[in-house]
Amino acid sequence: MAAKIIYFTVNGRPEQAEFPESCPAQDVKDLFRSAAEAGPHDILKLYNPKGNIINISPSLEPNSPNSCYKLEVVAADCNSELLDMELAGALGFDLLSMEKRLQGLEKKLLMEAGETPAVVYEMKKQVDSFREKLESVEHLSWLGLFKDLSDETHKPSPFYHKRTLHKTRKECEKVREKFVQMSSLEVSDQVRQYLKTPTFDNWQWEDAEIMVLLQVMYTDLEFIPTFDIEPELLQHFLFEVYRRYNNIPFHNFKHCFCVTQMMYGLIWLTDLRSKMDSIDLMIMLTSAVCHDLDHTGYNNAYQINARTELALRYNDISPLENHHCAVAFEILEKAESNIFRNLSVDQYKRIREGIIKCILATDMTRHNEILIKFKSILPTFDFTNKDHKDVLMMILIKVSDISNEARPMEVAEPWLDCLLQEFYNQSDVEKLEGLPVTPFMDRDKVTKPSSQTGFIRFVLLPLFMELANLFPCLEHIIDPVRKALDYYTEMEKALEREKQNRALTEKIVKSSDTCGGGHSSTDSQSDAEALKADV
Repeated sequence: MAAKIIYFTVNGRPEQAEFPESCPAQDVKDLFRSAAEAGPHDILKLYNPKGNIINISPSLEPNSPNSCYKLEVVAADCNSELLDMELAGALGFDLLSMEKRLQGLEKKLLMEAGETPAVVYEMKKQVDSFREKLESVEHLSWLGLFKDLSDETHKPSPFYHKRTLHKTRKECEKVREKFVQMSSLEVSDQVRQYLKTPTFDNWQWEDAEIMVLLQVMYTDLEFIPTFDIEPELLQHFLFEVYRRYNNIPFHNFKHCFCVTQMMYGLIWLTDLRSKMDSIDLMIMLTSAVCHDLDHTGYNNAYQINARTELALRYNDISPLENHHCAVAFEILEKAESNIFRNLSVDQYKRIREGIIKCILATDMTRHNEILIKFKSILPTFDFTNKDHKDVLMMILIKVSDISNEARPMEVAEPWLDCLLQEFYNQSDVEKLEGLPVTPFMDRDKVTKPSSQTGFIRFVLLPLFMELANLFPCLEHIIDPVRKALDYYTEMEKALEREKQNRALTEKIVKSSDTCGGGHSSTDSQSDAEALKADV
């Protein structure tokens, strides 16, 4: 029988596994678990040379020593013996002893009844299901062992057609439970390093996992000891933030995470920890977390034109951004979610002022004002100058807020689809309500490429380039932005050619239908040749 040979590395150590194609799936997984010297409760993941997670199964594609897979323990039970003791104390019995006892009872039942009862089969099925949850990437991302396998398997969808605007209590409690269960797992060093890069792919992660990653950011920036934040307090804060982001296509909790992750990456890439104090870094990260709280999917122009409650409350001045700030501090006013409650009055005052300043800076109507100010101080920028730092913090949150095109195309393009869905929805409502239609949101006038070319060329690129003037180390993250501009420019040209060809085709068809209408056969032939040449 033919055998497969799989080459892989474990902690940089080359290994190879050999097994027949008919080998049971569990035996293959046990083989890899043995190679990783992993415990029974650890979670293994196998990565191909491109860095994508692949399933550990008999159907693994054979490879060569030059294209090794990489095996990692991505979430480990750091102290399983201690955990077993704690569980035994809490439950009143030892789990290992109970497991052995159940195995004995199963054998006894089999001997007495002559067959295994249906209830035992059902229990075995549940155990197998749980094991599959632990190690099969077909159903989960790296940490999603709590997923329900009965759910239809599909790529995370950015669309929210059938969901209520506000999250339901049941929805929130389900995510909170997963988050609490996951929060004690040790996240691998590779994931922690990946989290610091602008290539991070948010689409692989569920909401509960995202909260774990946000918790990692606060931990690795050493905010927990610096600001005396109790872990349970941080978890409650992150859950409340999750709860107050709405089910809308773009300005949702995943967007909150993307903006925060880019801010986190910029902090590490530019070595801001050596240039700014911890309070400034805390302001920037927390501002990113809270910057779009309770967004309903309609921008400031709509709020003002429709005379909404927010527009009236804030006198048409950045109604959304003022609301996001207010909701953030509603959360922070609660003792159980106030991550700043152990700070001095002066420290809290400084953080509140900074967060308000950063979130209000995300109003795009202030874009030119802030960018011009930043350009004016660049030649003499001084990290000891508070005004200079304040402007930089506003620039950094602005960059993070509109940074999707700095990510790989396969990450960025789904976000554009989400944004256009939200835009088109607003313009449809504006038409229905007889309000001025926002031009760049009109589905009858805006295409995917046309929505991007001007925005990237006149807003995104200049912003990134000015930041790179202060931090030359960021030059490499501008390349994807330039490539995105080229991509959408070519797409726009292709659509324009298609439009012209369609018009020419209609002209030819019309002229052939009206052969006596003065349009000569020579004209039709030249039109056809022009169409052929263009194609």
